[in-house]
Amino acid sequence: MTAGFRATVPGSTANLGPGFDALGLALARHDVVELQVTDEGLKVEVFDAGAGGIADVPTDETHLVVRAIRRACAHLGVRPPGLHLRCFNNIPHARGLGSSAAAVVSGVALGYALAGVPLDDEALQLAAEFEGHADNAAASLLGGLVVAWCEDGRFRAERVTPAPSIRPVVAVSAVRSSTDATRGLLPAQVPHPDAAHSAGRAALSVLAMTTRPELLLAATEDRLHQDYRASAYPASAELVRTLRARGIAATISGAGPTVLALTTTGELPPDADVTGFDVAELGVDLTGVQVAAL
Repeated sequence: MTAGFRATVPGSTANLGPGFDALGLALARHDVVELQVTDEGLKVEVFDAGAGGIADVPTDETHLVVRAIRRACAHLGVRPPGLHLRCFNNIPHARGLGSSAAAVVSGVALGYALAGVPLDDEALQLAAEFEGHADNAAASLLGGLVVAWCEDGRFRAERVTPAPSIRPVVAVSAVRSSTDATRGLLPAQVPHPDAAHSAGRAALSVLAMTTRPELLLAATEDRLHQDYRASAYPASAELVRTLRARGIAATISGAGPTVLALTTTGELPPDADVTGFDVAELGVDLTGVQVAAL
């Protein structure tokens, strides 16, 4: 083995209520991928470092990290070497915490490291192409709060620093959820008043997340996607309703079923019924993916 790198990548939460496919927040729960260059071939080892289940993770060329490394190397004109990967998974899979985006971002970042090229705007494009939207990928890549959009087929994102008083709490369901399946529950059209409502609240979310946390409850009210997908995770939807009735800015995290609460206390009410959920305060990751030489 002649060279190696370690990528540390944060998970993320997307949408923050009304900001569907547009808003993302990096969370301080990280996956780690160690890469060693070998003469030839591919070896992938996967370790459960807190993800709560990795039995279905492939260890061949179909692994997301491998695919992203290959894609980045092809983009940069680098012939991919033999690889030995050790993947330490701490972000729960299929829970709405950006595990797939984190895997892709770590792979892209490692591909750039192999090429000796610093991360650039194309890194976001490469990562977002895997999922078709940039909110989670941008958060894992850049850290902090991101506003993402697509223009003429190009994925873009801008990062802002959230207010330090915001302390996200996640209630991670034991139930897994498929992003593709929950997207299939969305209607082709929504009423214009609901679209206008979500546009206003999404804009308000950026203000609330950066300078006016007292507006978070109003800012996170959604009419665009959560109600349509509630049947996929009824316990999570009920917890969101219960917490919001208590004045807590709770939403479904990404495609669910994890519940995100944007608090300033770092905790949920002690009498909240969180049976079936693993509750934890997660800090906001402000740096995004980091790559270091081994």
